[in-house]
Amino acid sequence: MASEASFDVVSKVDRQEVDNALNQASKEIAQRYDFKGVGASIAWSGEKILMIANSSERVLAVLDVFETKLIRRGISLKSLDTGGDDGPEPKPSGKEYRLEALIKEGLSSETAKKVAKIVRDEGPKGIKTQIQGDELRVTGKSRDDLQAVIALLKGADVDADLQFTNYR
Repeated sequence: MASEASFDVVSKVDRQEVDNALNQASKEIAQRYDFKGVGASIAWSGEKILMIANSSERVLAVLDVFETKLIRRGISLKSLDTGGDDGPEPKPSGKEYRLEALIKEGLSSETAKKVAKIVRDEGPKGIKTQIQGDELRVTGKSRDDLQAVIALLKGADVDADLQFTNYR
């Protein structure tokens, strides 16, 4: 048995599930009575998701439908980035309003540093963290300590959907 146990902290999203949620939202928007005649739509635009309607309230309603579909498919809303810190803000573009959303994957360097600081400050002694690209490796001598770190991170307020992989 190895003397060091480890696991990786990552933030990954199943793109196929996001695509399925987007298709379901698009079908619902096309069929719902309150979206008839307002030019509401949702679709991929490169790597971003583009929501369009004739008023800012309708664009936010399209976003709400999409968020509901994401939740039903088991995708955390922490992985959906709509831009503004104080909420999504649709932008006028001619006669329509647009809102772009991005699916966040991988831990940003700020988030990885924040998670490492939480582990260092509140976790058991003897636990080491190492940032490796868009993931964080956590190592320690005891598996019990690593499980305590996982429990700590599950309860932490981090702006990413954390998953724990490669538990050795």
